[in-house]
Amino acid sequence: MNKKIWLSSPHMGDEEFGFVKEAFDTNWIAPLGPNVDGFEHDLEQFTGSGFAAALSSGTAALHLALIILGVQAGDEVICQSFTFSATANPIVYLGATPIFIDSEPETWNMSPELLEQAIKDRIAKGKKPKAIIPVHLYGMPAHIEQIMAIAAHYDIPVIEDAAEALGTTIHGKNAGTFGLIGILSFNGNKIITTSGGGALISDNKEMVEKARFLSTQARDPAPHYQHSEIGYNYRMSNISAGIGRGQMKVISDRVSQRRKVYDRYVQHLSQLKGIRFLSEPDGYFSNRWLTAITIAPEQSGGVDREMVRKSLEKENIESRPLWKPMHLQPVFAGYPAYVNGISEDLFNNGLCLPSGSNLSDDELGSVIKQIENVLTSKSISI
Repeated sequence: MNKKIWLSSPHMGDEEFGFVKEAFDTNWIAPLGPNVDGFEHDLEQFTGSGFAAALSSGTAALHLALIILGVQAGDEVICQSFTFSATANPIVYLGATPIFIDSEPETWNMSPELLEQAIKDRIAKGKKPKAIIPVHLYGMPAHIEQIMAIAAHYDIPVIEDAAEALGTTIHGKNAGTFGLIGILSFNGNKIITTSGGGALISDNKEMVEKARFLSTQARDPAPHYQHSEIGYNYRMSNISAGIGRGQMKVISDRVSQRRKVYDRYVQHLSQLKGIRFLSEPDGYFSNRWLTAITIAPEQSGGVDREMVRKSLEKENIESRPLWKPMHLQPVFAGYPAYVNGISEDLFNNGLCLPSGSNLSDDELGSVIKQIENVLTSKSISI
């Protein structure tokens, strides 16, 4: 069996251990501490956001963002359909209703046209949405400026899901800093990791302070344990934040390395019939967290996404279909959706390729060679 080539594995360096060792040496083995403060400062400086709260996951950050915006049972929240379920789950945690919006073809993210259509329709039905959650999928920026203009017109706050997009920019401005609140993730497969973790960022100081308060069990300032609100155990640990501080020292390198992986795939595979890549619109800069392709069987001689995926799997190479849209998920089947078929087509034909910043040249070459073999072979055995 060949050595496993992962889709996107953690990439550790030399800096992380120093911060973690300091936490051990000073006995800061707790959900708070100097590494948490330092990591939040690093995020603020890198993203250009005014304030950041380091949390246990990106899902926790989304949950708190919805609470801070006053989302309650019976409310409606507009959510991108083409995403991971963690974008939608916190809406349901609160007893609210997700309203799913399909994609546009240029970035694969929330369609501004369908967004406005949905807002008008929900208002006509007597339910003005309480928030909008667009996603920068696979590190590719959404048409966030158009989305923000629509949101401003209807006076609906935007929670920007940039879980996959740290280091992504739109006309020089960082993803996650357009909306009232931005969400980041540092899960083990993200462009940088804290093993698990996330962050809520905003220029609104009161909102970030509220997130910190709620994430530490909403303990009131009293000498005894007193609680006037329901709280959550969502704060990042000082150990995890130490890993994050080390990772932030190399974030620009990690983005550069992922973009080089994408460029090499394009160089070798873009001429194969049926293969298409997701290119950047003018002024958009993707961190290329994952390189994603679509495969059109009618152009590739009958080779489809599953044939390529299974061929890679036989060689111990991990790849993954694009996200199954939320409006097609059994758990969300009964919720309203405004669709155009784009995300369903992407799911049926799309594949994420190994994209880690720690991929060796030989590993990347092996992936490319296997895909070339499948796409050019006249007799394919899976």
